[in-house]
Amino acid sequence: MKSIIPVIISSFLIFAACSEKKSHNQPIVDHGHVTEVVEEPMGMPRSYSAKGAKVQLIEPKDGAIVSNPIAIEFGVNGTMVIVKAGTKEINSGHHHLLIDTELPAMHMPIPADDHHIHFGDGSIKTEINLEPGEHTLQAILGDHLHVPHDPPLFSEKIMITVK
Repeated sequence: MKSIIPVIISSFLIFAACSEKKSHNQPIVDHGHVTEVVEEPMGMPRSYSAKGAKVQLIEPKDGAIVSNPIAIEFGVNGTMVIVKAGTKEINSGHHHLLIDTELPAMHMPIPADDHHIHFGDGSIKTEINLEPGEHTLQAILGDHLHVPHDPPLFSEKIMITVK
C-alpha cells in the first residue's frame, strides 16, 4: 500500500501540470507594435490590431437610397495599413464587405460567399449590384489569412435601400 501512494501522487501531479493552460505565444511589444499573434482556442491564430484603429464604410452612408451599381468605399484610420491578402505585416489587413449578415466567427477565416465579399487585392473602392430593397452593409478587416484581428476591426452596420 505504501508503494502505491507515491505513484498516485506522482500521477496526479503530472496530470495537473499537463492540463494547466499554458500560453506559448505571449505578445512581444516593440515600440508599441505587437509582433506576434494571439492564440485562439479552437481556431486560427489572430493578428493584433493597432491600438485605436477603426474601420468604416465611407460610402454609401447609412440610410442612403441608391441604385446599381452601388459605389462602396472603405476607410481605415489609425496605424493600420491596407495590404493584399497573404501579406503578413504588423498592423495590416484587407477589407471584407458583409452584406445582409451578422459578424462572422472572430477566430476563423471570414467566409467567402454572396454575403461575405473579400477584397484581398487590397482595394478600398468597388462597385456592387444588389437586388432592389433594403440591405445591410458592414465592413470588417481581415489579416493575411482572412481572420479578424484582436481586437476585431469592423464598421458600424448601415442600412441602404436599393431602387
